[in-house]
Amino acid sequence: MKKVVYLLLFFISVLTARAEDFKTLEIGAKAPDFSLKATDGKMYNLASFKSYEILVIVFSCNHCPTAQAYEDRLIAFQEKYATKNVRLVVISPNDDKAVRFDELGYSDLSDSYPEMVLRAKQKKYNFPYLYDGATQSTSQAYGPTTTPHAFVFDKSRTLRYVGRIDDEEHIGRAKVFDLENAVQDLLNKRPVATPVTKTFGCSVKWKSKSDWKLKEVESWKAEPVSLEKIDVEGIKYLIEKTDGKYRLINFWATWCGPCVAEFSALVETDKMYRNRDFDFVTVSIDDFKVQDKALSFLKKKYASNKNLIYGSKKKYELIEAVDPKWQGALPYTILVSPEGKVVFRQSGIINIVELRTAIVEKIGRYYP
Repeated sequence: MKKVVYLLLFFISVLTARAEDFKTLEIGAKAPDFSLKATDGKMYNLASFKSYEILVIVFSCNHCPTAQAYEDRLIAFQEKYATKNVRLVVISPNDDKAVRFDELGYSDLSDSYPEMVLRAKQKKYNFPYLYDGATQSTSQAYGPTTTPHAFVFDKSRTLRYVGRIDDEEHIGRAKVFDLENAVQDLLNKRPVATPVTKTFGCSVKWKSKSDWKLKEVESWKAEPVSLEKIDVEGIKYLIEKTDGKYRLINFWATWCGPCVAEFSALVETDKMYRNRDFDFVTVSIDDFKVQDKALSFLKKKYASNKNLIYGSKKKYELIEAVDPKWQGALPYTILVSPEGKVVFRQSGIINIVELRTAIVEKIGRYYP
């Protein structure tokens, strides 16, 4: 039910989204110049691509599931046209401060510049990936309404095509390849047959919407936080019976410095994926005597997920019940499959990107 609600809210936001007051560039317009930093650390402007016959600019981003569904297609497009004097440039228009945590349910990364650098390395992008989130002035000049949104310019940098990449965001289902058709028309020295198409995807995250994220975090304060006792048999059941979801379980203690340091990132991870087939459980190894202290900490962290406390002195029974590969160090974090198998584990302080990548690769990056 949660997934249905999440998808419904997404489609409503897509249908009602508008590019603020920033008008989309019209056919026949000249390409606005820009000066933007790419993930390779270099600065680029229009002159950087003056030798190319055709310049394709696609506004896209890290987090959007539709944008992610087109990543490999963009790589393949640049590969195909690399020898035909065509250059693809991708620009991220989003201010990451305007991206809510519940909008990251299909991603391991948000849209900050450092996260763009990571995505470019992960996917081995063969095109410049430029960041416009700081000022959004380039995006305002071009006026993309969704991510992705494609703009094709001829040698004189006159706009000849604007719209979608193809007619189906789901991988492998496209039948009309609008972007390639437009480029082929230009390469063959003929007018673009269909110069304008509509787009589908996530709305651009303009700076004016940054208060949405603040309001989201503020709303967490109203969510109830509890802490219940659990024994070894309960732990076994927790791992074996995940209610058909992927379950992230973090073992921690208030006296463990790394546990405390990483906790906010884990709570934010839960807020990202909790509308998916996913849940998050914490198990405190604190003594029952300090249960109130542990609960107070959880409340300060807005940990409205399921929280448990294992106050027994029999720590080795717990370790064996959880995972034979656990050597006993805290914190210890495992991802359990719906079949009750540990499919990912991290001992010691977490690598949050690796953890989120493991989660999203299991629950899926794209809409079904």
